[in-house]
Amino acid sequence: MQPPLRRALGVFDSGAGGLTVLHALRRRMPHRDFVYLGDTARVPYGRKPPEMVVDFATGIADFLCGLGVEGLVVACNTASAVALPKLVERCARWDTAPGLDGQVGIPGPRNVPVWGVIDPGVEAATRVTRTGRVGVIGTKGTIGSGAYQSRLEARGLRSWAQACPMLVHVVEEGLADSPEAEILVRHYLSGRPEMDTLILGCTHYPVLRDVLQRVVGDAVTLVDSAEVTAETVAEAFEPAPRHTAPGRVVHFVTGDPVAFAHTAGVIGGVEGTIVPLAVTELAGACRSMA
Repeated sequence: MQPPLRRALGVFDSGAGGLTVLHALRRRMPHRDFVYLGDTARVPYGRKPPEMVVDFATGIADFLCGLGVEGLVVACNTASAVALPKLVERCARWDTAPGLDGQVGIPGPRNVPVWGVIDPGVEAATRVTRTGRVGVIGTKGTIGSGAYQSRLEARGLRSWAQACPMLVHVVEEGLADSPEAEILVRHYLSGRPEMDTLILGCTHYPVLRDVLQRVVGDAVTLVDSAEVTAETVAEAFEPAPRHTAPGRVVHFVTGDPVAFAHTAGVIGGVEGTIVPLAVTELAGACRSMA
């Protein structure tokens, strides 16, 4: 029998794109345990009403906090854009958690810190831009929220934003290297103004880095929110656990586990166990904290 997960961090996304964040976190914290939740039964979030995304994200946060995670990373730009304030408030008032693998619950009250992927991306773009002209691409929900644009403009930068609604589907279907992917990228970016920095405002998009760089040219710096978010979280959680054994990962998936594993293979693979999870279990977690 494997030992219980301890000092685990929770990471969630609407699908497999958040694995880009998980992999970046594991490179920086190889001895820490992680719990990943991919809500593949309801992907993509970017086309759904904001209030629905808030409801989804709340149920997921309740489920992961109920497992005893020490921190929560919202590895989804759409959820970060519309649900982060509520998640921060909600996760600050957890009383008990049963934990994973039957371990003893964590007594409360306790504050579970929550990180999104938007602020780290904006901070990184602010550091690297030379001209003050920054673009951002993301889902319809992320771009429509204005979360990136308002933050960039508050820093005195000129922003341009473009929703790319089909790119999540391209990645989830394993088509990132296809001619169709480049056709879509060129279509979405055809009206872009002059800029020197482009934020990849969806955690699926790093999988498309090569085609994106080819389309915008080498003079444009691509900001990967997955990498900069991982840096932020790792700084908050150092030093690492004292043991030197590799950390373990459990992946909860609300959709087809086989399809998730296939898509994950394109993104960098799955290291750990995949556990099917019914969406109703997330709704139940949400109701229990209402």
